[in-house]
Amino acid sequence: MRRSTGWLGSRGSDTPRLDAEVLIGHALGLERIQLYTEAERPLTDDELSACRALIARRGEMEPVAHITGRRAFGRLDLEVNPDVLVPRPDTEVVVDVVVEMAPQGARVADWGTGSGAIALSVADQRPDVTVVGLERSAAALEVAQRNLAARADLADRVSLVRSDGMAAVAGSEFDVVVSNPPYLVPADLDRYPALRHEPEQALVAGPEGTEDHDRVAAEAAAALVPGGLLVMEMGEGQHDGVAAIMAAHGFTDVQARADLAGIPRAICGRRT
Repeated sequence: MRRSTGWLGSRGSDTPRLDAEVLIGHALGLERIQLYTEAERPLTDDELSACRALIARRGEMEPVAHITGRRAFGRLDLEVNPDVLVPRPDTEVVVDVVVEMAPQGARVADWGTGSGAIALSVADQRPDVTVVGLERSAAALEVAQRNLAARADLADRVSLVRSDGMAAVAGSEFDVVVSNPPYLVPADLDRYPALRHEPEQALVAGPEGTEDHDRVAAEAAAALVPGGLLVMEMGEGQHDGVAAIMAAHGFTDVQARADLAGIPRAICGRRT
């Protein structure tokens, strides 16, 4: 554990101790507390090899969630793989806004559902709503479908549809549109090498970083009922630009919600 922690720190991990605990526990089939209660137990050669293999992968900055195949998000335990973004705690504030502000019995569209994290979390926390998750990537949609299958209690309120934007549900009306759209610029992939393990099309919007916010707002304006709610995630420093985009598409009462780091992360507005 000590050697792995030190090595991962030297390789650029921001959370080397946590990474070592999770990966060694995963390799050995142990809960984190057991790593300490069994700290003096010698490991077999096979166990050492299994631990080292996972630590080596993390040393290449492969996401821990991709190595273990799982990621906790809110109250959910989700399957993830390189076909989908790893759900991040920042996105939980987007879910919070929808859960708090969606009207009773709302029809919700999740634009670009990926692993299904937002769609399933909203349905999990709001038993009165129905959600359709829209995803253009067939591979990502398969991951979302497996996550939905693991939550049979949500099957009658969540549907998953392959769709480029909202094309597959054109003509339908929704009370809420929610999205975590791509919001990076191409140069960000060079600044954050760990992102190379995640799908670029789900990360990079374009030279401005807000191109997909513009598209989501335009499609949401056409699909929402009057007074309907649009909620989007945004990157650091994008608040003013995204607020202007929403206003240009006719959204009013535009507000932002900060994440745990105090960065404006979720933005919402009402269709006029």
